[in-house]
Amino acid sequence: MKLSSFLAIKAIISLVYGIGMVLVPAAFLPLYGITLDPAGAFMARAVGATLIGIGLVCWFARNIADRAGLQGIILALFIADTIGFIVALHAQLSSLMNALGWSDVGIWLLLALGLGYFRFLKPNTS
Repeated sequence: MKLSSFLAIKAIISLVYGIGMVLVPAAFLPLYGITLDPAGAFMARAVGATLIGIGLVCWFARNIADRAGLQGIILALFIADTIGFIVALHAQLSSLMNALGWSDVGIWLLLALGLGYFRFLKPNTS
């Protein structure tokens, strides 16, 4: 798989989750067994806005020719997705989410592994 294709996939995932959390957090998060009070809905929307930003960064970065700049973006995304994996895994193991939460754990893991691959194992390819 090419890095540009991987970033497009990450962009789509981030945008879908981000839009869902911004527009309908009270309908989106209960799918995972999470109930929201008004403060939680605000935080979900803030996270959703961030996910939309990340999705757009990935979408626009997928065709960057500046390899050094792109490697910095990939490293930042790798670190963030690794943290996201740890947070999601902790939430799942703490029974904060229902069984659907494992899908988030898997998504974060696959994204972190993919970014790690493109950053550390295959850093000079598009």
